[in-house]
Amino acid sequence: MSFAPLDPLLHNQLRLAVMSLLMTVDEGDFTFLLERTGATRGNLSVQITKLKEAKYVEVRKSFKDNYPNTMCRLTPSGLKAFETYVEAIKHYLKP
Repeated sequence: MSFAPLDPLLHNQLRLAVMSLLMTVDEGDFTFLLERTGATRGNLSVQITKLKEAKYVEVRKSFKDNYPNTMCRLTPSGLKAFETYVEAIKHYLKP
């Protein structure tokens, strides 16, 4: 029996947490992700950028009440990558 390779982009605790959270909402802002993950602002920003570069997450920046507002949502390819990752993990847990 062989195991499916795990997506190295998603095999990171914070990026996996961001993707998991975005699975539960239409879109989430930076503060929502920051509070739920407990990450630092800098680390969260770097990880969101990596997910954006992979086209797993769409990022929209704007202003809300004169403050920067970053909104994130899963892309169709991000959803597919997440689902594939979850299925692969299931096979690791129950070979």
